Amino acid sequence: MTITKEPKSGTGTRRVWPLPGSPTEYVPPLQSGDRLTRREFERRYEAAPEKLKAELVEGVVYMASPISIDHARPHGFVMGWLSAYMAATPGVDIADNLTIRLDADNEVQPDALLRIEKERGGRSVVGENGYLEGAPELIVEIAATSASYDLHDKFRAYRRNGVREYIVWQVYDRKVDWFELKEGEYAPLAPDADGLIHSTVFPGLRLAVKPLLEGDLAAVLAELQKGLATPEHAGFVERLKNPSTD
Repeated sequence: MTITKEPKSGTGTRRVWPLPGSPTEYVPPLQSGDRLTRREFERRYEAAPEKLKAELVEGVVYMASPISIDHARPHGFVMGWLSAYMAATPGVDIADNLTIRLDADNEVQPDALLRIEKERGGRSVVGENGYLEGAPELIVEIAATSASYDLHDKFRAYRRNGVREYIVWQVYDRKVDWFELKEGEYAPLAPDADGLIHSTVFPGLRLAVKPLLEGDLAAVLAELQKGLATPEHAGFVERLKNPSTD
């Protein structure tokens, strides 16, 4: 989650660091590596006076480092790819760095997600506070290498909570892993003879891996447009219009 808040002043105001003699409540600051319940994580997050990005993954707090171009540019490519799919698929929604309440030990903020809206048969819903409740159908994370927690702790949390497809783009290793949930385990989806990976949840969503790794977004979007022109995508759009008949 990312927040920007200014410190408050005045008697009775909640503070992270109370002034001497103040009757205010003491709330410890969030720190990377803290082991917290989701309730305590949110309590400290709400009290934080500065801008920060923090996630709770398997009960452990992770604080984000400053974002470099090596992360920001791939992130932008992914959002462009998913946005094009969403624009052609009514009933499907995307989000960028949206906070997700998965379970009691996991409150995450993935780089990108694609979800089927609840009224169209999806399993996640936007709560009253604007956070997502439940697992979206597809999550994308931009990772530095295979050593990242995206392929370890987050991998397990997403699998256990039923995220049906999970993509990890390892920027420095120049590799994209796309996993499909099968019988409670993640199985890798392999590229076809043309170097394309096809979603099994979102018909028509296809990824041209080599052009993506080479920074050729135009080629990535051109291949996606071919997927959007297939009968499978057209059938999916119709099913989303009438989810009760699926």
